[in-house]
Amino acid sequence: MSRIMKYKNYHEQKDAENIQRLREVLTTLPSFVSDYFRATEMSTSTTTRLSYAYDIRIFFRFLVERNPMYKHYTTADFTYEDLDKLQAVDIEEYKEYLKLYQKEEHYGEVDITNGERGMKRKMSALRSLFTYLYRYELIQNNPVVLVDMPKLHDKAIIRLEPDETARLLDFIEHGGDDLTGQKKVYYEKTKERDLAIVTLLLGTGIRVSECVGLDVTDIDFNTNGIRVIRKGGSEMIVYFGDEVEKALKDYINGSRKLVNPQEGHENALFYSTQRRRIGVKAVENLVKKYSRQVTPLKKITPHKLRSTYGTTLYQETGDIYLVADVLGHKDVNTTRKHYAAQDESRRRSAANVVKLRKE
Repeated sequence: MSRIMKYKNYHEQKDAENIQRLREVLTTLPSFVSDYFRATEMSTSTTTRLSYAYDIRIFFRFLVERNPMYKHYTTADFTYEDLDKLQAVDIEEYKEYLKLYQKEEHYGEVDITNGERGMKRKMSALRSLFTYLYRYELIQNNPVVLVDMPKLHDKAIIRLEPDETARLLDFIEHGGDDLTGQKKVYYEKTKERDLAIVTLLLGTGIRVSECVGLDVTDIDFNTNGIRVIRKGGSEMIVYFGDEVEKALKDYINGSRKLVNPQEGHENALFYSTQRRRIGVKAVENLVKKYSRQVTPLKKITPHKLRSTYGTTLYQETGDIYLVADVLGHKDVNTTRKHYAAQDESRRRSAANVVKLRKE
């Protein structure tokens, strides 16, 4: 880690890392793509821009691999004139290509597949680039607008029922009581941390990225609030209840004190076993590890814990605007779609209303 990045907070550090990766990706793309990303800098996050850069690179790789006209090109060789030669059929072929293509890894080629959401994101990135180029009259035609975007079908929202939530927390707290040897040592070392993380996610609905970005100084036990950086970089205080307070205090005053953090990670709230700030993937893995012991038929992720919190809050308050505010949704319609329109308890209550035979 560089000396500059060592003193940045988590979010500044992630932005710096994303910007560095974006610059590396842009060296493999036509120069006009860099102009596009500069134009979108003020309206998008570094994470979004990096994801779009990866997605746009896939498109130029597709042209090199599949279009005979560009078989001697590299992904950086394309010009405005090359894009103006493309037709809607080329974009349709790209859409088909996204369903299955090969990607070179250090151990060989691997197959990459995209579902509805993956295809929609990649097509959105391409449409955004072409729209920019067309708006500024850098290209004369925009074939992407002639191609239908992939349709997204509503997915059933998976969440924990109240009894499953209780069993999950109980399992984290006592599931390793009968272990022995190294497994017992590891369980005791991580139990308070894992219980604090899952309780925090279930008790506040914060995103996993917001959770791993927390510093210990972001917690105020006088008000029971935590300072989180939302999507887009806005700052917000999220409040928590007694159960979250207890889990956090047990961890902070317990196993966290035993950690000798690596340089640059001294302020992190949650540590990995490598004594560094815990990462998103590690939290996803621990949630998966515990939840499959409690609800093996449900694929529970940190986002599903967020959905569980949002559903419970809506059912208890009936206030969709409160749910939207606490979850950090910019559009209340997003909240309504997920928590009001699919209120499972209402559907269940309808089950016995219609009688097929008279008593």
